[in-house]
Amino acid sequence: MVLIARVPTKQIFVGTVPVGGGAPISTQSMAYSQTCDIEATKGQIDRLKLAGADFVRVAVRHKKDANALKELKKVASLPLIADIHFHHHLALIAAESVDGIRINPGNIGSKDKIEAVAKACSARNLPIRIGVNGGSLEKQFEIKYGASAEGMVQSALYNIKLLEDAGFNNIKISLKASDVERTIQAYEQLRPLIAYPFHLGVTEAGSLFHASIKSAMALGHLLRQGIGDTVRVSITGELEEEIRVAKAILRYSGRQKEGITFISCPTCGRIESNLVALMAQVEQRLAHIKIPLDVSVMGCVVNALGEAKHADIAIAFGKKSGLIIKKGQVIHKLPEDQLLETFVAEVQALANQHQNEEKYAKI
Repeated sequence: MVLIARVPTKQIFVGTVPVGGGAPISTQSMAYSQTCDIEATKGQIDRLKLAGADFVRVAVRHKKDANALKELKKVASLPLIADIHFHHHLALIAAESVDGIRINPGNIGSKDKIEAVAKACSARNLPIRIGVNGGSLEKQFEIKYGASAEGMVQSALYNIKLLEDAGFNNIKISLKASDVERTIQAYEQLRPLIAYPFHLGVTEAGSLFHASIKSAMALGHLLRQGIGDTVRVSITGELEEEIRVAKAILRYSGRQKEGITFISCPTCGRIESNLVALMAQVEQRLAHIKIPLDVSVMGCVVNALGEAKHADIAIAFGKKSGLIIKKGQVIHKLPEDQLLETFVAEVQALANQHQNEEKYAKI
């Protein structure tokens, strides 16, 4: 299936990170520490930076959280987005320090309060994300439309108008439901109606297993349709897993050319080694490589030459020995205790070669 061109959208900036307007699709997560605990929050942000996140959201629930943002910004290794509900005065404090605000104008209060937040964000060129959640629609839309995609779309249009009426259009939008179908329908229905960039996500998606599947189905479908400018995979689990899954979805949807694409055979009766453990070691040892490569990991040598010939490089584990295959040609036949180390070195050398070729091509 041909990859559909991305839908053209307005470009905004979260700090120095462009979102929309053809910019690379960015990844993000949300710290779960108390934001006023600067040391703990900095630690989580550093973890996300190391995992490859582009920016991070922090909860601003109380005035002490808002007041902490100025110091947190000084030590944060990623651009900061303040997540705020109901209390417009917290948004005004946050706007003095952060790189973006997440609110729903409809629950901020009166027109004067919305205008005050819009003015504060305009003064520092901060974007506002309107975050529509299928489980907490404004009452008027829930009564009229129920828990439907149409209700989510109408909520988004309502909140967009509140900001536009305040003279503000530095906006991105999310329309998150906890199920795949409503999430897809909401984004697809709203996309033709506005030009603002989209933040994709399935909310309250569950543990790593469930969230990965839901997110892959919903986000993968939307990304293949050309919809989406930044993504968050919501997981009840560790922060790094959100970025890891998000990057995998971007890679396998064809929207990101970065990192290793693994090809590995299923377990079967021909396997003569502990393929599950060996595959885990290969993934761990090669996790740092950002150059796009197809790497095949095979559990026997019977089908390796055929099934791995289209990979950039492959390893085939056999009984106490194995093969390393590059572009379909065997380059090493080694005993088991030498195989993995040699393979890691060969993959690194190939990545370095590709990186140098890219640099030369740009000169």
